[in-house]
Amino acid sequence: MQSITDPGFDPLYQRYPSARVPVYARGGMVNCSSPLASAAGLEAFRKGGNAMDAAVAAAAALTVVEPTANGLGSDAFALIWSQKDGKLFGLNASGPAPMLASAEQIAAKNGGKMPSHGWTPVTVPGAPAAWAAVTERFGRLPLRETLDSAVRYAREGYPCAPHLAQNWQTAFAKYRTMLTEPCFEAWFRTFAPHGRAPEAGEIIFLPDHADSLEAIGESSAKEFYSGSLARKIDAESRRFGGYLRYDDLAAFRPLWVEPISVNYRGYDVCEIPPNGQGIVALMALNILRNFDFREKDDPLTVHRQLEAAKMAFADAFRSVTDPADMDVDIHNLLDPSYGAARAAEMKDTACVWGSVIPPRSGTVYLCCADGEGNMVSYIQSNYMGFGSGIVVNGTGIALQNRGADFSLDPGSANFLRPGKRSYHTIIPGFLMREGRPVGPFGVMGGYMQPQGHVQVVMNRVDFHLDPQQALSAPRWQWLRDGSVIVEKEFDGEIARALRRRGHELSVELDTAVFGRGQMIVRLENGVLVGGTEGRTDSNIACF
Repeated sequence: MQSITDPGFDPLYQRYPSARVPVYARGGMVNCSSPLASAAGLEAFRKGGNAMDAAVAAAAALTVVEPTANGLGSDAFALIWSQKDGKLFGLNASGPAPMLASAEQIAAKNGGKMPSHGWTPVTVPGAPAAWAAVTERFGRLPLRETLDSAVRYAREGYPCAPHLAQNWQTAFAKYRTMLTEPCFEAWFRTFAPHGRAPEAGEIIFLPDHADSLEAIGESSAKEFYSGSLARKIDAESRRFGGYLRYDDLAAFRPLWVEPISVNYRGYDVCEIPPNGQGIVALMALNILRNFDFREKDDPLTVHRQLEAAKMAFADAFRSVTDPADMDVDIHNLLDPSYGAARAAEMKDTACVWGSVIPPRSGTVYLCCADGEGNMVSYIQSNYMGFGSGIVVNGTGIALQNRGADFSLDPGSANFLRPGKRSYHTIIPGFLMREGRPVGPFGVMGGYMQPQGHVQVVMNRVDFHLDPQQALSAPRWQWLRDGSVIVEKEFDGEIARALRRRGHELSVELDTAVFGRGQMIVRLENGVLVGGTEGRTDSNIACF
């Protein structure tokens, strides 16, 4: 646990003077990529809920106020510290491929490629089941009450935020030329009813979404998986040649899982086990702990971070998928001796470690803590922005496209088969120390996520930055083609030194590609210290 005198909590902000300042609170805290979602979490607290209720309230609200990244058809993962149980719990609410899904049939219909949009890549959505599972196990409020804010935003309308408007406009510009088949008409009716994307400040109404949220709340999500909503999903899938059926939805159950971790300089960095890609961050840290890092702003520091991330991705893409199909013990990938062996391979110049990074995604991350000691790290996503481009007519349910990551190559670890969960990009993170919770953290953004986790953890642990500084520090990202992009605030001298080490490096002006994070740290006196993301419409609500 960090003490109140931790040198990383520097009120003068000498290192990153342009960063926001951290937020301090005692009673509770909700960190979200939308101020309205943070307010929904705070409302759950005000009703007598705990951190788990606040997380569900915020997650449901995000499906309304940030539909560019998630929806009612999302998947979700969570790491939950229960003070009562004195334990960290993991929840995997990612859905499997439909039982009718056939790799051979999909390959034949699509020229050997897995499509990224339409009904084909839709897998069973897990988010509504996650809300019900968290509420049932840990919550104090009934789900219908927890979802009140989300229902109100959807029915009464909410103002479009600036970053939301930008992302919406980008998606609309792409969809209007790309998604021309009849199955996509409901998307345009729902998210572009005026023939365009909304502008900042414009009021957005999602009445069908509100009705579905009410049905989910009243039934503890049963309506979504075995009721009228499930039957509507089934009917639409059949109508447009999809593989998802009522039986797939009715059979779905989220999984409570044991978190995995590595010890990094006295901290246990915790992630959800595969099929999630949190293991990539842990493998990279397992390599990096073999080096002594004295300075953050040093070319050698960044070079080693990049190479460790590349090694970790290379190993993950060779092996990580649904645990039932993995032929590698995940604990072997996290063994200290394996990390040391990989570290010994590292050279002082950039190397190619042979992996392929799939496309970017759209994701929301949030974290919550209460005054009792409960803490939640929660992530929810459609994928690639709005997801599949499919909205179930009359429901507001925008479906994810997680099946797009399946391989149609029988030799691939991530080969599609019915009932299988794909390699999954979204990952919540959590820090522990000596068996006690330090706090939740996360960075959104597809395959940026484990790279963001590594950078934020090292900023906090190695370089003693407070949560806000750890998030605000300029980031790098390794891309699928082997090149590296950095933010415009990234140190120019370091960038030039990295080029001399062989990294093909360029500056990327779009800050959204570097992820959007949140973090909470609990001090020894119980005070909560929160950081939020300056790269989007983020906010912290607390009391």
